[in-house]
Amino acid sequence: MAAAKKAVKKAVKKTASKTKTVGAIRAGNGQYHFRMAKLKKVPAGTGYSTSHGGVVEGSRILVGYIHKPRGTGSRMHTHKNEQLNYVLQGTLVGSVNGKRVVAPAGTLIYIPANAPHNLISSTKDKDVIFLAIKDLSQGIIGMAVDGTMTGPHYEKGFGPAKKAAKKKSAKRTARR
Repeated sequence: MAAAKKAVKKAVKKTASKTKTVGAIRAGNGQYHFRMAKLKKVPAGTGYSTSHGGVVEGSRILVGYIHKPRGTGSRMHTHKNEQLNYVLQGTLVGSVNGKRVVAPAGTLIYIPANAPHNLISSTKDKDVIFLAIKDLSQGIIGMAVDGTMTGPHYEKGFGPAKKAAKKKSAKRTARR
């Protein structure tokens, strides 16, 4: 009988520690507060977005402290979970269900479950940092509307090749 109770306890503990988002931290089991900016950064839109950051999952909701570099963001995508994004820094621009969104710091964005949306960090402001809050009907990553996972959105002049060229140029200037 004692062995059966131990096995059940072990199975419950193992299940409780799993997360739907790869790399996320599981809340509970003695962990009740988190330094969000210090968490391991995980992709938050693999295949369609530049979003990345620390993610904590409870039993019913997840919270992400998400970073989007300036001039980058997500292509149109959806996910099963309802979502709230609270912008802490920078400005997010894009659309939700066909409605234009311009969300500077201090703005809350509501995204209904399965709503097509895209959000880009404005080229005219700082990198965006926002809190993403979602129910756990799935993890933090959704699916691009066009069915492809071919990469994120980059505004003109903000793609990865441009960043690499800027770094090389800065190194050359520093050596002179």
